[in-house]
Amino acid sequence: MRILIAAIGKMRAGPERELAERYLERSLAAGKQVGLSPVDIREFAESRAGNPETRAREEAEALLGALPERAKFILLDERGKSMPSAVFARSLATYRDGGAETLGFIIGGPDGLDPGLRDRAQLVLGFSAMTWPHQLARVMLLEQIYRAITILSGHPYHRDG
Repeated sequence: MRILIAAIGKMRAGPERELAERYLERSLAAGKQVGLSPVDIREFAESRAGNPETRAREEAEALLGALPERAKFILLDERGKSMPSAVFARSLATYRDGGAETLGFIIGGPDGLDPGLRDRAQLVLGFSAMTWPHQLARVMLLEQIYRAITILSGHPYHRDG
């Protein structure tokens, strides 16, 4: 199953980008053996519309446009469901085993996500009730994808404790 991260905002050179690239490379290398590969990222500029609602709607259109027609997708949002890493890994395996060809992850812009996206998403996932900059949210997502791959493959990276 292909994993596609669609995000508002561009990663600039710096430590966040380096860390994101490290987890992306690890995921690409290890994901093939558990059927979670490739992992791709599509970046979109913030909308320049005059009000937050229009910006969120325009960004939602761009983000959804990045996904194949029948893709399943998960939104990242601070109001979303929190779950342990092992449960997240099992969720990815369930989508894979259920025949999903692409699983998308959507990271919105500073004005948040269009409410219509929440209704269409398979899951609204939250890393915390705190709001995170898109660069850090992307790093955390990539790390959790890599962690899920290691859990599914039996690699000792993840330790329950």
